[in-house]
Amino acid sequence: MESRLLYDRKEAARQLSISVRSLDYIIAAKGLDTRRIGRKVLVTRASLMQYASGNHYAITSRSDAEAVASGERCA
Repeated sequence: MESRLLYDRKEAARQLSISVRSLDYIIAAKGLDTRRIGRKVLVTRASLMQYASGNHYAITSRSDAEAVASGERCA
C-alpha cells in the first residue's frame, strides 16, 4: 500500500481488491472509517490496514449491511 492517509472510494476498493459496490456495503456497515471533504467520501489508510488484516463474512446486499450496522447480525 502507498503511504497516503486517505483514499477515495475507487482507490480504497482497489487496495482491498474488491468492487466499489462491495466497499460501499462495508462503509454502510461501519466496517471502515471514513472522512468527508465536501461531497467526497475518503477512507482512512489505518482502517484499510485493519480491515485487510481481519477475517470477514460477505456482506452481499444493502439489507445485510443495515443488519450489521444495527447489530442484528453477528459473525
